[in-house]
Amino acid sequence: MSDSLERSTRTNMLKESVVKKLGEVLDKSADKGWRKLGEIVASDRRFKVSSDDMEMCSLKVLDKEGSPSLMLLRLMGERGCTTGHLIDYLQALGNLEALQCLKTPPLQFVIQPQSVAVICGHNLRLSCHAMGKSTVQYQWFKLREEVPNSSSPELLISPVQLKDAGFYICRVNSGDACEFSQWAQVDVLNVTTSYVPGQSYQSIDGRLKLAIQPQSQRLHVGETLQLECGAVGRPIPRYQWHRNGAPIPNATKRKLMIPQVMQDHQGRYRCEISSSTERMWSNEVNVVIDDIYAIGGGSCELFLNSLPEQLYATDKVALLIGNLSYKNHPQLKAPMVDVYDLTNLLRQLNFKVVSLLDLTESEMRNAVDEFLLLLHKGVYGLLYYAGHGYENYGNSFMVPVDAPNPYHSANCLCVQSILKLMQEKETGLNVFLLDMCRKRNYHDESTPNIVLRVTANIVFGYATCQDAEAFELSSTGLINGVFVKFLKKRLLDDEKITVVLDRVAEDMGQFDATKGKQALEIRSSLSERRALTDPILPGDNADLVHAHSRQWAKAHELPESMCLDFDGGAQIKLGFAAEFSNVLVIYTHIMKKPEDMSFCQAHVTDFSLDLDVDPKEMNRETPEETGIYLLSSSLPQHCLYTRLSSLQKLREDLVFTVRLQGTFAAMEDDPPIIWNKTVNIGKPLIARLDLHRAVRRNSCLQTCMIPHSPSQSPCHSPGPELHHHLHHGSHHAQDYNRLSLQHCYLDLSEHAQGAVGGCGISCYDHLSQCGLEGTYESDGHLSSPGKLSIPIEATDDINELQTVFINSLHLQPQ
Repeated sequence: MSDSLERSTRTNMLKESVVKKLGEVLDKSADKGWRKLGEIVASDRRFKVSSDDMEMCSLKVLDKEGSPSLMLLRLMGERGCTTGHLIDYLQALGNLEALQCLKTPPLQFVIQPQSVAVICGHNLRLSCHAMGKSTVQYQWFKLREEVPNSSSPELLISPVQLKDAGFYICRVNSGDACEFSQWAQVDVLNVTTSYVPGQSYQSIDGRLKLAIQPQSQRLHVGETLQLECGAVGRPIPRYQWHRNGAPIPNATKRKLMIPQVMQDHQGRYRCEISSSTERMWSNEVNVVIDDIYAIGGGSCELFLNSLPEQLYATDKVALLIGNLSYKNHPQLKAPMVDVYDLTNLLRQLNFKVVSLLDLTESEMRNAVDEFLLLLHKGVYGLLYYAGHGYENYGNSFMVPVDAPNPYHSANCLCVQSILKLMQEKETGLNVFLLDMCRKRNYHDESTPNIVLRVTANIVFGYATCQDAEAFELSSTGLINGVFVKFLKKRLLDDEKITVVLDRVAEDMGQFDATKGKQALEIRSSLSERRALTDPILPGDNADLVHAHSRQWAKAHELPESMCLDFDGGAQIKLGFAAEFSNVLVIYTHIMKKPEDMSFCQAHVTDFSLDLDVDPKEMNRETPEETGIYLLSSSLPQHCLYTRLSSLQKLREDLVFTVRLQGTFAAMEDDPPIIWNKTVNIGKPLIARLDLHRAVRRNSCLQTCMIPHSPSQSPCHSPGPELHHHLHHGSHHAQDYNRLSLQHCYLDLSEHAQGAVGGCGISCYDHLSQCGLEGTYESDGHLSSPGKLSIPIEATDDINELQTVFINSLHLQPQ
């Protein structure tokens, strides 16, 4: 134990963190814990530990946060026990983990970098000092990029510029040991616009110093209010804006922006600036809002309703569902890529996104329920679905992964029913992007009667026209479906949502692989210029907004990374990443190992049976081997990776084992030594919402399901035959009143089959349809349902499509 703490040091002089960690180890050990240690110490007459002392220690379990081990260690220290004595006792005890607590770490941080706010043009200095057994080397990073010429403990940027703001971290190396410091945020203030001659903006000893004061403003209704306040100091100050003496909800940044101000935004504003030890206030300024303004100083006045209206959302929420691993129907590929790409794009537009893969019927209904909980007045709600689906009588149905073959409306979710529930929330915009087939389901003769309110805020973007298929392109790699291939290029455009979809439709119309096969259809009752890029302005009910934000955050809480110390002297880092809201990535990395350990590897195992994890796809050396294709570039290297999907099925906390296998050089002919540690990370991500539960009463179930009588739900096992049916005149479209029908120019005869047979381009069912005060009705010329498979895949001129698609890859590279 040459690398242990000084043997002559009294145990009551050890650092509190060391003693606390040692106490935790001894408290949790059953056969090598504090009781056994007490017996060993009692046998040494130098330190008298009596049975009364042991009883006093045991009573500590009755105290809040009491520890028998800490009590015993304190008694030993008071009676002259040194670190050397304690090491000898622990060696006799055989508790290697406890001995590890007394071992001097190869790297110790003496000074950690601290977050700081500085003035543009001044000097920025960040410090990081560490102690190691050999020469210590430093390297600073700004996020993932190395800072040039920054290999010293002090990072100095002089003069600091606005572009230097961001997050910094320092990597420290000493021999084989490598550690990262804590993150430090740098905020750079530009005070040129409010500079006061002779005023010093330098912070003394890191204390707060006000540098930017807000300015009084006079605005017209409909304009944007912008107030700015700034202080320098270490650490970065916290901000809270107040109006008329009351805190403004969610106004916790240096800059306060309120678009489209109204008369009730008028008042006295000031900002509270605080740190852990200080608090100060900015000047109080007046904001005056005029409801009219004069033109050219004359007597003519224009009221504000003549101004161009800036529309806003009180929040933005999106539910994205991609079903691909069907139990009784053909498997799909594109939904995973489509959901992933749309998730990243919508987050750039400040949407709160819940992205889910492979949901059963009950899980889909519960997911919709949770989605509805995030909606309230003025919220922009967006639902994207990719998977199998169908459309009957103007109503669209999403097919869960556990749907039987054949399926009926009782097994699926009706989109119009979800719209009805969204309307009850008084949302500001309802967008449905339905990436599925819209073929008729002849096994479902139900005629749902869903009465929707007349609202001018509904947009449906269907990946294909009525009674047609939506295609995914066959490829050995990951590739988008046709709809998202073009949608993702336009989604960030600052245009009315229907204009965006119009342009997507035009782009799709030029795609040779599906020309004449698939065309985007748009149905809209939108009367205002609402765009997905509209700013967010929280409404008056701040408590409701906060509650909804907490609800969303529950489904996106990742476990914290952790370092695990094993008895053999190895340290393992356990890290986590989210690929989707219900897909967790776990990776293990060897942080350090003893010099005489020739082989060391850490596996994760013993997962809950709820997750149905394939052991062959766990603990792989590359992310791709375990199915992690979309996140692979952002994960750390030189790890073992495991992908856990279907977190929504998790009923209890996620508990698993980290198994370390090690071989020492002197024992290479012997089997590896195995150490196990049990880890409990609670319920990560979407598992917190318990989507596996039985569907609640008065939930989406009550409005989505349309029960069948036995005569309406014929049980049929589809045969392998293909059935050719024509669509000319097969459906009549009734007047949809306020919904405009655009870009539906396909009228195809297609072959429907129940499975994919090596198709170069295959179709996957996608949701689409808006039944506002209207339905499609059959004219009686439909084929007999007894001869049809469920319309989920199409094969029409497959060889020709394959050739066209291959050629298109050269013409339109992605």
